[in-house]
Amino acid sequence: MQLKQRINAFISLGKFLREIEIEIEIEAEAEKVLKKAEAENGWFTQENIRFALKSWGEALSEENLQQWISNYNIVPSEAAAKDVKTIAIVMAGNIPLVGFHDFLSVLVTGNKVLAKLSSNDKTLLPFLAEQLIFIEPEFKKYIEFTEGRLKDFDAVIATGSNNTARYFEYYFGKYPNIIRKNRNSVAVLTGNETEAELQKLADDIFRYFGLGCRNVSKLYIPENYDFEPFFKAMFSWKEIIHNHKYINNYDYNKAVYLMDSFPLLDNEFMLLKEDTGFSSPISVIFYEKYNSFEGITKKLKAQSENIQCLVSKAGLTNEIPFGKAQILELWDYADGVDTVDFLLKLP
Repeated sequence: MQLKQRINAFISLGKFLREIEIEIEIEAEAEKVLKKAEAENGWFTQENIRFALKSWGEALSEENLQQWISNYNIVPSEAAAKDVKTIAIVMAGNIPLVGFHDFLSVLVTGNKVLAKLSSNDKTLLPFLAEQLIFIEPEFKKYIEFTEGRLKDFDAVIATGSNNTARYFEYYFGKYPNIIRKNRNSVAVLTGNETEAELQKLADDIFRYFGLGCRNVSKLYIPENYDFEPFFKAMFSWKEIIHNHKYINNYDYNKAVYLMDSFPLLDNEFMLLKEDTGFSSPISVIFYEKYNSFEGITKKLKAQSENIQCLVSKAGLTNEIPFGKAQILELWDYADGVDTVDFLLKLP
């Protein structure tokens, strides 16, 4: 396939995803898939699945795709045909379609996907692959899903926890690889945020129930920070407590902390706990106080390997605006590792 063919196919897939909500004939087909995905994983609510589909639809615009690939020298298909690689992708399943960017990167560079899906997200990506093959039948020989042991591949992209990363390194260490570990996102507040900005921060915190690496799980706040405006803004997500899985986590974490006499801030659907950690439990946000921007800059730099996104308006290096943590651009790479560059440089 020519690069233009591959790009055009993903442009059409983006159009398909943007039209799911308005095209009745498409909606009827997709509805079964969405309900199946929700039945298989209680964290995958219809709202969150639709948000993920819409986000990828917006990302896969012609303008975005052309801007993204313009940063690379992707050689013509004829010259690259003999160098097509099979890339094993071990998918995570914490949020809907979390492995789609790896899937996209492998196919755009002219390589083959050998994907092992997470048991928590085994419906949505095959559905999109079917749509992609319908748009461009040539993709059929470039996409394979397997439930068995991975074999006959040239490189690996694997995403998991710090625990599973050790196993990945043991099994896949002899192959060219990208192995991703736990990361979390943080927000640095100054106390001068508007209500609208804090409401956007609520989206960064609560979308996908806080299960993604781009979800804000830790706040840095100045001494004597007034939490009243913060909690007022968080109420835009108060309905989250009605999800049975979320409320079970909230009740459990609250009980554990209270039994251990940890001081908590509680607004009846989220808990704030002062803690130096990054990876907070579901329904809990850690916070830490800072005295100066110099101090917080040093701390963030020292913890850079644990941080996926930095949300703030304080003028810090690499910060992103409130409300943008879950709006993924094609050129945003997990763990800061350029997947396309990795694939293009494979021996």
